Amino acid sequence: MTSPLEDPSLERHFKGHRDTVTSIDFNANMKQLASGSMDSCLMVWNLKPQMRAYRFVGHKDAIMSVQFSPSGHLVASASRDKTVRLWIPSVKGESTVFRAHTGTVRSVSFSSDGQSLVTASDDKTIKVWTVHRQKFLFCLSQHINWVRCAKFSPDGRLIVSASDDKTIKIWDKASRECTHSFCEHGGFVNYVDFHPSGTCIAAAGTDNTVKVWDVRMNKLLQHYQVHNAVVNGLSFHPSGNYLITASNDSTLKILDLLEGRLLYTLHGHQGPATCVAFSRAGDFFASGGSDEQVMVWKTNFDIADYGDVLKTQRHDTNVNGSIPIMDGHFTPSYHNSAKTVGILEQRLTLTEDKLKECLENQHRITLHIMQTNHEND
Repeated sequence: MTSPLEDPSLERHFKGHRDTVTSIDFNANMKQLASGSMDSCLMVWNLKPQMRAYRFVGHKDAIMSVQFSPSGHLVASASRDKTVRLWIPSVKGESTVFRAHTGTVRSVSFSSDGQSLVTASDDKTIKVWTVHRQKFLFCLSQHINWVRCAKFSPDGRLIVSASDDKTIKIWDKASRECTHSFCEHGGFVNYVDFHPSGTCIAAAGTDNTVKVWDVRMNKLLQHYQVHNAVVNGLSFHPSGNYLITASNDSTLKILDLLEGRLLYTLHGHQGPATCVAFSRAGDFFASGGSDEQVMVWKTNFDIADYGDVLKTQRHDTNVNGSIPIMDGHFTPSYHNSAKTVGILEQRLTLTEDKLKECLENQHRITLHIMQTNHEND
């Protein structure tokens, strides 16, 4: 049996935006939370009680994406005004601005070493820049429609991008080549990100689905149909065991990737939940919505010692067609991963055995029917 898990709880909510919240991110120091909005403002919320929030004004149109640098000393924001700004998240709110694209900038993201930025735009391109002096490095331009999202892999070697041309592309940063295109989405992909191990990506679709792909084998690992509307955003828990999603159906959903199942459905926002992000340690997550609210939740179900999770893993496998079983290539990025992979392989073998058994039975039944028909003739 699994140990009883405590439900996530809403800790606090912040009001200050005057339009839909589009993007959200925690500072690694856990003292601040940044959010961007269609109201063109960047808000930096202080997580310490009684501390005032900062409202940063500079963009001339909606902010589509925000992210703290890994050190927490900068916040990047991408806007419909075609620019990217880098802000110092302090009371002065000083910023530097650069014109990044010839269309709306949908996404901005730091590399894990904090040295580079990747931006994605309606001009159909992805661009890579240095953080220092915002020097343009190179452009990736094989998408044939708006690019909604682009992220570096944890090791910085790959870039993943999602476009309204209905493809997700994997790029090699060194060669600047597109190494693979995933084309299997029924709709557009709103958001994409790498698993902490760098071996997989998750994609949020306008066809209401969440898909997890292996980027080494280039195959679909998991396919979740848990939302009743467009999925707008997602975030991996740093352990790599959970994925949280935000949807137009107004809910957040927490998926257990090891079990391949829905763990929690959270109702907080009035109207679409537009964005969601785990904190760097995974003990909190934050969400934003079209209700102009920013909500901070305590994770609770996350057990500090991941070894305990493994000890309580169940070995039973639910064999059904709706959720493909995660295969052994999906290696969570913590110290006890060998044991986890063992469990996953056991589970996969069990599934294969059951499937084989089913097919053999089916074959026997078919033969029996054929024989019976033959005898009746």
